[in-house]
Amino acid sequence: MKVLKLATVIDASGNLHLDIPTELLPGTVDVVIVLNPSIPENSQTKAYDFSDLAGRLSWQDDGVAMQRES
Repeated sequence: MKVLKLATVIDASGNLHLDIPTELLPGTVDVVIVLNPSIPENSQTKAYDFSDLAGRLSWQDDGVAMQRES
């Protein structure tokens, strides 16, 4: 068994074309394909920076008891 990892592009018609040379003898093989969409780094949303709220928040009463009531 051989595991291959590669990055490729799906064409405008939604097809994925693979042309992979192997060292295997001619015959039947099992192929497993896992498609995992790549997310470009610039399109990822950045997490909100809560550091400016440190020390400014205060809570009164018992927060756990309040959650149990709802």
